[in-house]
Amino acid sequence: MHWLMIGVGGALGAIARYGVAQAFAVDGKFPYATLAVNVVGCFMIGVLFVIIDDRGMLSASARLFLMTGFLGAFTTFSNFSLDTLSLWQNNQPGLAIVYVFSNMLCCLAAVFVAVHIARTL
Repeated sequence: MHWLMIGVGGALGAIARYGVAQAFAVDGKFPYATLAVNVVGCFMIGVLFVIIDDRGMLSASARLFLMTGFLGAFTTFSNFSLDTLSLWQNNQPGLAIVYVFSNMLCCLAAVFVAVHIARTL
C-alpha cells in the first residue's frame, strides 16, 4: 500500500509540476518554473512537517503520499541542476550563480517561514 501512496502522489506531483512549467513558460531565459516549484514545494513541506510530524494530525500514509510522493515529484533537484548547467553553457555564468543562490536562499527561507507559521497557528 505504501508504494501505491507514493506512486499516486508522485504522479499527481509530476502533473502539477508540468502545469506550473506551462504557466511559467515566459521568456526561456531564466528557469522561473523550477524556482517556483522548488520554493512552493519547500513551503508546503515545512507546513506538512509540522502537521504530520510535530502534531501527528495526519497518518504515515498521508506523509508518504504528500511529502514523499507529491512533493518529491513536484519539486526537482535534477531540473534545477540541468537549468544551472544550461545557463552556464550558454555563456550566462552570472545568471547561473544567481539561480543557484536564489534556489538555496528562497527554498530555505520558505521552509523556515512555513514551519514558523504552522507552529504558531
